[in-house]
Amino acid sequence: MGEFVRVERDEAIATIRLDRPPMNALNAQVQDEIAAAAAEVDADPAVRAVVLYGGEKVFAAGADIKEMAEATFAQVAVDSRRLQAAFTVVARIGKPVVAAVTGYALGGGLELALCADFRVAGEGARVGQPEILLGISRGTQRLPRLIGPARAKDIVFTGRFVGAAEALGIGLVDKVVPDAEVYRAAHDLAAQFAGGPAVALRAAKQAIDAGLEADLDTGLEIERLNFAALFATEDQRAGMRSFIENGPGKAIFAGR
Repeated sequence: MGEFVRVERDEAIATIRLDRPPMNALNAQVQDEIAAAAAEVDADPAVRAVVLYGGEKVFAAGADIKEMAEATFAQVAVDSRRLQAAFTVVARIGKPVVAAVTGYALGGGLELALCADFRVAGEGARVGQPEILLGISRGTQRLPRLIGPARAKDIVFTGRFVGAAEALGIGLVDKVVPDAEVYRAAHDLAAQFAGGPAVALRAAKQAIDAGLEADLDTGLEIERLNFAALFATEDQRAGMRSFIENGPGKAIFAGR
């Protein structure tokens, strides 16, 4: 357990909880602790789904500007690699991940939320990539892959804050609920996957993510190989046996 990031477990669901008041600024220590927490839940077979959560008031307000203000090119070249690496560990968690977004998710905070598979936002949430207002830019890769280049350019070029309703409308978040219900809604969404076939879910996530970076023929080959490999799992046998005997949707999966 880190000083600012901890893993909380509720049966098969793990919550990666950011807790660096007042705004969960992502300084170097927080970045390292996020990466460690993500690696921990990914490696734990008892964890079947994950929630990213910054608390009731704020998800994460981005990088620590005071830490960055006097940085040199050489320093930023190294530090930006650390930030990117931490986010990559989160994005590669081989289990369904839901971001519970309250308050602000700005800059690196929004990028962290984009590493999740789904985003649940409170009605008062505000998201954005305001780095351009500081004379720099980020958010140029995951954001356009999710919402398209034109919408991403609008958000990145202007640095404006996007409200929850607009974020839902453009597909930046997947669900909007009252602020007080954000964590519960995200937890409930994660719970839908916690009893699923863990190996198949990991394969599906990896195939979708890798396929998006490849041409269609390569993506289809990734899919084919994953499909065939899953016939070596206990869950495949349990799922098909249950379907034959009891109909769809009643299988109990061991996650193997």
